[in-house]
Amino acid sequence: MARKVNYLNNKDMLAEIHKSKATFCSYVSPEYANYDIILPEIEKINIRTIAEAKRNKAKKQGQTAYEAAKADGKKVKLAEFEVDYRSIQKTDLVFRIMMFDHIPDEPGRKKNPKTIADHKTKLNFPPFQHYKFDENDNLVCIGKSHWLGGMENGHFSKEHGKATNKLAMMWLKLVDRYSTRGNVRGYTYKDEMKGQAILQLAQIGLQFDESKSNNPFAYYTAAVTNSFVRVINLEKRNQNIRDDILEMNDYSPSYTRLHQGEWEAALKRQEEQKSG
Repeated sequence: MARKVNYLNNKDMLAEIHKSKATFCSYVSPEYANYDIILPEIEKINIRTIAEAKRNKAKKQGQTAYEAAKADGKKVKLAEFEVDYRSIQKTDLVFRIMMFDHIPDEPGRKKNPKTIADHKTKLNFPPFQHYKFDENDNLVCIGKSHWLGGMENGHFSKEHGKATNKLAMMWLKLVDRYSTRGNVRGYTYKDEMKGQAILQLAQIGLQFDESKSNNPFAYYTAAVTNSFVRVINLEKRNQNIRDDILEMNDYSPSYTRLHQGEWEAALKRQEEQKSG
C-alpha cells in the first residue's frame, strides 16, 4: 500500500506565517520573536495567564527536544522530554499583546468607523507588541509589528517585510490541489479561477489571526473556494449575456443554454402529465 503523502499541514503553515510576519517586525533581540501566549490586552497578564504561558513554553521545549532526538535517528518517546512548567522562570516568558497603540491614525479611511482598526492605517495583519518581565518585575516592550528600528527611536513601517518563499509555495500548492477537485476541474476557465485565488491569498494570506484559530488550512481553503465561486458566477453572468445577444439576433446560443431549455421543457412536460 502506497504511503500517504501529507502535502500541507497546519503546523508547517503556522511556522511559515510566523516567519513571514516577523519580517514586518522589529525586536530588541531575535529570540524575542517567539511568543508563549497571545493576549488581547496587556491588563490580561495575570497569575493565570502567566501559568498558561509557562505550560505553553514547557510543552514547546519538550516538543523541540523530542523532534531533535528523532532527527538524530534515536528511538524515543515524547514523554521522555516532558518539561516541568514550574521550572520556567517568569522572566523567560514572552507575551504577544494584540494592540494598535503604535499604529498611526488615518482619519476618514472608513465612512462609518466602528472599531479601533477602522480609525487606523490599513494593515496586512492584526498588529501586536511583545512584552516580557525584567529583573525588577516590570513589563517592558521588546518587539513591535509593522516597525523599523528601536522600540523608542524606531518608526512605523508596513512595506519592509514579505511572505516567505515557502509560504508562497504552500499557497500555490493549495490552489493547484483545489483546482483538481471534480466540481471545478472541468471548467475551461480554470486558469482564471486559479489566478484569482492566488491573488486573493497574496492579499489576505497574513491576516490569519493565531489568537483566534490554529487552523490556517481551513482559512486558506475558504478563501480559495470563494475566489473560484466568484469567477464561476462572473463567467455564468457573462455567458448569459452572450446567449441573450445571440438569441436576439436569431443565432444558436451556447450548448449550456440549449440543454437548459431542453431540461426545463422536459420538466414542464412531466408536470403536465402528472396534472393531466
